[in-house]
Amino acid sequence: MPRRRPGALRAQQGRFEGRRPPAWARELPPVDRLSPAASAGVQWVQHEQSTSCTDLADLLRRYRAFLNRPGGRLRLVASWVPACPCCALDDVAEVRDRLGEVYRRLPPQARTALGRVLVALDAEFRRRTLPDPDPPPGHWADWIEYVDDWAQWRGIPYAWWHRRIYEHG
Repeated sequence: MPRRRPGALRAQQGRFEGRRPPAWARELPPVDRLSPAASAGVQWVQHEQSTSCTDLADLLRRYRAFLNRPGGRLRLVASWVPACPCCALDDVAEVRDRLGEVYRRLPPQARTALGRVLVALDAEFRRRTLPDPDPPPGHWADWIEYVDDWAQWRGIPYAWWHRRIYEHG
């Protein structure tokens, strides 16, 4: 019987199924309030798929810093330079988008642990911010811009955290 290639076996299993993070990932310090095993999974994914401004610890720190601001109700602050990948993180809705992207790339155990953290943070975010009753045009749904200045709505509404009241000024 012919032997199956290791890559074919891994592809059949799935991306993280039955695989453990490498030893170097397990030796790194734990990520913000995640178990050591979940932190190793996070470190492993971030090493394999590193992109700019997607460090999970930094994203969680920014999200918590927004929620720890004094006062009762919070208003979101729009970024001054939303086209810059790192400057866009001044807007906490963009931070939450990036957390969602990281969440979707994680192995199951790390995804579950991060999901627990995000549920608690999202509950606090909903409690401390108000929904925007009259969002500005183009701020509540996804648009596709074309070169000839025609725009077409894809029909995908932004996530609930984008539809909160922003500070103006």
